[in-house]
Amino acid sequence: MKKSDVPQDNSSLKSGDFKELCYAVNEDGEYTTANSSGWEPKTIALDNAIQEINERVAHAKDKVINNQTSPIEYYMELHKMDISILSSYVGIWKWRVKRHFKPKVFQNLSSKILQKYADAFEITLDQLKNIEHGD
Repeated sequence: MKKSDVPQDNSSLKSGDFKELCYAVNEDGEYTTANSSGWEPKTIALDNAIQEINERVAHAKDKVINNQTSPIEYYMELHKMDISILSSYVGIWKWRVKRHFKPKVFQNLSSKILQKYADAFEITLDQLKNIEHGD
């Protein structure tokens, strides 16, 4: 694509000075780089992904409020993690992390384990225990 044809569509990442570096052909027919603020198909895909993430976070929050899961699952979704990533951050096996999603198990976790989760999410213990204070 020619440098003058590099797309400059508005995207969700446009806030701030974010630009994507693309390769294009200049007037002399040589490859060069050009900044792009986005292009429509990528913007649509990004907007759909962000919407899905927001829905997952809202669903996890509802599950915590209805005592169907622990705040750990909510914060995991809020921080765009999965069980494998969270497990590696806190140094706890995946099956144990998943077990900590159970509200009764969560209520009996030691302060030491809760602190590992709070540190991974960069929140306080109080925020971890009460999601209304954490978001």
